[in-house]
Amino acid sequence: MLKNKVAVITGGTRGIGYATVKKFLENGAKVVLFGSRQETVDKALASLKGENPEWEVSGAWPNLSKADEVAKEIELVKEKYGRIDILINNAGISDSTKIDDYTSEKFAEIMQLNVNAIMNSVMPTVKIMKEQGGGVILNTSSMVSICGQPSGVAYPTSKSAVNGLTWSLARELGPSHIRVNAVAPGITKTDMVAALPDEMIQPLIKAIPLRRVGEAEDIANAFLFLASDMASYVTGEILSVDGAMRT
Repeated sequence: MLKNKVAVITGGTRGIGYATVKKFLENGAKVVLFGSRQETVDKALASLKGENPEWEVSGAWPNLSKADEVAKEIELVKEKYGRIDILINNAGISDSTKIDDYTSEKFAEIMQLNVNAIMNSVMPTVKIMKEQGGGVILNTSSMVSICGQPSGVAYPTSKSAVNGLTWSLARELGPSHIRVNAVAPGITKTDMVAALPDEMIQPLIKAIPLRRVGEAEDIANAFLFLASDMASYVTGEILSVDGAMRT
């Protein structure tokens, strides 16, 4: 579905990001994954190459909060492959801090990585996509961007901002043949969720109409569809992948 497409995926070393990198490689893409540290990037690359030495995958670890570092790595991808067809902004941090314990610094930290960092990746990539005549930008949102959460107000606030960014960029960049969409995962079996005791997991499952926690591959499949030509007329969409758990 993505044969010879060049994709950059941030937060690609574990969880949803790693599953998406693997899914894209399985579908013929050339992938550059961004991680937070060299150790995690090297570990992810070793794992992927262990599965299939023929996959064309490499990695980098720019500080996504620093626009110049991100722009440099994006340009290196362009120099290597001549183009960037797909950008997935998946890196982010969650939060459950109660309002009485918030500091302005904590709130700003979450907004910086979950919102500002996306723009640091988008701005240099859009220039490349305009020059080549089009592309696809996908963002990771969350079901809490739609319904909020009981604590940790910065996280749903940041993901609501991701939705607004997605809708607006889709309208602005459509004439340049750049599609922009987001995926809003529900409760997904990442390392953090897998570590929860069964007595916490079971009530969550009962609240999900499909009666199961999502797999990282479920989210990767949504990214695959939106990145592919099958979604050539889909833009400005926030695709919920949450088993219909909306509260």
